[in-house]
Amino acid sequence: MSEMRVVGVRVELPQNQPILLLRETEGERYLPIWIGSVEATAIALEQQGVRPARPLTHDLLKDVIGALGRELEQVRITDLREGTFFAELVFDGDIRVSARPSDSVALALRVGVPIHAEDSVLQEAGLVIPDEQEDEVEKFREFLDSVSPEDFRGADT
Repeated sequence: MSEMRVVGVRVELPQNQPILLLRETEGERYLPIWIGSVEATAIALEQQGVRPARPLTHDLLKDVIGALGRELEQVRITDLREGTFFAELVFDGDIRVSARPSDSVALALRVGVPIHAEDSVLQEAGLVIPDEQEDEVEKFREFLDSVSPEDFRGADT
């Protein structure tokens, strides 16, 4: 199992599909996960330190966990089946709850817990970006610095 860090989210054109990009903290593999626009917005808001006037769903979940006296210890991306990623929230007492990776990451960022990916998931979906493509990663980081949460709102919102 590898610890991952959130590089950020971007919108894949022309489908306007948000992608969550994770990278191994002690390795060179990246893990791209297609996610929904609501979750992309929640992740981008947290990364940018934006505090909405009212709590979002992931903020509410964080507060509920605390009010119930539980502690989220980590998030794990556990499986990839037929193109769909699976994750689980790991609480104190080894209580595990199945969740989508996008929701799990949004919650992990708010709580400040580590994100891990199973080696089998990284072997199947992880990407190593050769040195000549590092410039593309830098461009992606620059994009993340300039993107706003409104960029992730779909036409239907």
